Amino acid sequence: MLIRQTQAEFLKLWRVPAFSATSLLLPLVFYAFIGIGQASQRLQGTHVTFGAYFLASMAVYSVANVMIFSFGISVANERGMKTDVLMRATPLPPLVYLLSRCVTAIVFAALTLVVLFPFAYIAGGVRLDALEWFTLAYRVLLGSIPFIALGFAIGYLAGPNSAIAVINLIYLPTAFASGLFFPKQLLPQIIQNISPYLPLYRFGQLGWDAIGAPTSENVTTDWLYLAGYGVAFFAIAVWAYRREESRKFS
Repeated sequence: MLIRQTQAEFLKLWRVPAFSATSLLLPLVFYAFIGIGQASQRLQGTHVTFGAYFLASMAVYSVANVMIFSFGISVANERGMKTDVLMRATPLPPLVYLLSRCVTAIVFAALTLVVLFPFAYIAGGVRLDALEWFTLAYRVLLGSIPFIALGFAIGYLAGPNSAIAVINLIYLPTAFASGLFFPKQLLPQIIQNISPYLPLYRFGQLGWDAIGAPTSENVTTDWLYLAGYGVAFFAIAVWAYRREESRKFS
């Protein structure tokens, strides 16, 4: 049942070009405009090139983007179309439905890396050890789990017409403030003071550390921060889900 539902969820997202094409190609566009021109330049005081640094940033950005958008917008749209009411009338257990969406999001996130990594290798001249490629991939996939909960929470708190605006209002400014597009040192001082408390910054640190770039904290601290954010986001998501269930089915 889980396999069949996962296949259906994957096809549903894949057949929406506004999601599938954007998720796969947008990181390449950002890398082409920002990363390639200065890919060979080394970060000050390190042996890491900007191309490698921006690869890690875009890996984090693209994976978190899939998690938030696939859950946030699709859940909000399904609420608007009453698909959740239809699903309640089927024998499909809610846990299987939720797991199928999680697996689909992770598969899509992995596909973005399959596209992004070769592009950075060919166009940006990024050369990493096999272990660094592997470490970057598994860290961004594992570290994206809290953002599944964030997308799920937004999907149940925002309406179908406002979900895109709410996600963009939250996600894009946070990505810039976290140093995903430009190193933290280039940001205004007030943003530098705020960024260590942002979930995307902690997520980004996992990626930057994987390719050998200097980070402000050790990896264990970053994992603990993400775990804390994950607990908070899942708590909000469960509360929002139960509120919706109570309002529609009680």
